[in-house]
Amino acid sequence: MRDLVFLGLALLLGMALLATLAQRLRIPTPIFLVMGGLLTSLIPGVPTLTIEPDLIFLVFLPPLLYEAAWFMSWRELWRWRRIVLVLAFGLVVLTATAVAYASTALIPGFTLALGFLLGGIVSPPDAVAATSVLKGVNVPKSTLSILEGESLINDASSLVVFRFAMATVISGTFVWQEVGLNFVMVTIMGAVIGLAVAGVFYAIHRWLPIQTRITILLTFIAPYIMYLTAEQFHYSGVIAVVSGGLFLSNHSSRLLNHAERVQGLAMWATVIFIINGLVFVLIGLELSVVVKGLDGHSLTDAIGYGLAISALVIVVRQVFALFAMVFTEIAGRFIPVAVRNVGWRGPVVLGWAGMRGVVSLAAALSIPLTLPSGAPFPERPLILFITFMVILVTLVLQGLTLPLVIRWVNPKEVIPRLPEEKQEATINRRLHEAALQELTQHYAVADNQLLSHLKSRLESGLLLNQYVSSDRDGPLLANYNEALSRLHRIKRQELERLRHQEEFDADVIRKIEAQLDLEEEKNDHAIR
Repeated sequence: MRDLVFLGLALLLGMALLATLAQRLRIPTPIFLVMGGLLTSLIPGVPTLTIEPDLIFLVFLPPLLYEAAWFMSWRELWRWRRIVLVLAFGLVVLTATAVAYASTALIPGFTLALGFLLGGIVSPPDAVAATSVLKGVNVPKSTLSILEGESLINDASSLVVFRFAMATVISGTFVWQEVGLNFVMVTIMGAVIGLAVAGVFYAIHRWLPIQTRITILLTFIAPYIMYLTAEQFHYSGVIAVVSGGLFLSNHSSRLLNHAERVQGLAMWATVIFIINGLVFVLIGLELSVVVKGLDGHSLTDAIGYGLAISALVIVVRQVFALFAMVFTEIAGRFIPVAVRNVGWRGPVVLGWAGMRGVVSLAAALSIPLTLPSGAPFPERPLILFITFMVILVTLVLQGLTLPLVIRWVNPKEVIPRLPEEKQEATINRRLHEAALQELTQHYAVADNQLLSHLKSRLESGLLLNQYVSSDRDGPLLANYNEALSRLHRIKRQELERLRHQEEFDADVIRKIEAQLDLEEEKNDHAIR
């Protein structure tokens, strides 16, 4: 037990150091974590990690999907619903089919069922990898929204393909009509169960008086309940988590108060960082283990298969993205679409942002070691190796070159949008105007010094937002920002001095420090 705890702590520490180093070197974190794990696995004496396949989906997937659904904008998802659904279902099925027939033709003894199993594993791109690469790169919001929406739904569709392919390998039978009907049933009933469980949690959050910590705990429990309930009835747990997460996130403003949101977001950000970081490190660490387990195939042949399948999924996605551009332009003549003429620049970026990651790894490692008969699962080591190769090739090749592709094609925003800082300033201005109007209409401000001070604060905030939103008097705003930063620094220096005085309790100092953090964060948002 002590060795296991030590290994876990070593993994977390190594992940944190690698993530910090990646940030310093301005290399996308997932790429650095994978390469770091791979190099670590080659060090003599490093223990071999064996992951229990049944725990992959249960431990990693529900919180990752739930977090992605929670932060997905329902408005953006609905705006781009057609292209998202085409990519999430059409492209997944096309990729899985292409991989199935290509692997059957390429790999001796590889059956069509195994091909669809591999196709279901490697078909979904990873949103975490794409968004981490796109940080700091000038990419249109529309492209990001499509990528996030696609990744949210294609995880579910690819895993449904994976599930039926797995059942086919185990049973040895494959009927297209039955698979199609079951696909629809598993998807619909998974969504129904997810919404039903979400409704229960909605009622708990809305009408039961519970503490903040318990509320945050419930947000961690919810995705697991959704997933396990759907899987218990043999429906899609992934669809259940996605649909339930979208429902609760769409009503989060009524369910959570400010303290629950601030604390919950901080906790979720840390947990998701740890899960994603561990998974990408495990990708690197497990590769050497998978190589050692290759049976009946030479390493050279396995690398060749992996490179061929990697090239195939990249080409299929790029061609499909460009075809979707043409299809959207034609379909726009007959049905309403968000944007009829999207151009070629956005689809090129969308096609190249197809890095594979967490979901592919989880699916591959969840393949059982043996069949129900006790015989080894056919070609499991080779499927794992090809999956790892696809993840590595797409992460490294596409991840490192995606910023260059974006700068080369220079995609443009296809939806008219205000810059984010203008949107924030406008929203804040309207909030200040509404609050100021309410204050002056219902309270005798002149008779109360505190209310008079509150009015002055609202007017000051309104003035600041007017400057930011109108870009007036740049030197005045710069001088204001400089003074504000200086005052914040002085406050922190004084707080640090008071920290060492015995008459002030440590918990009081921490509380004031948290208030300063929120105040500084608020001012930073106000002046951006």
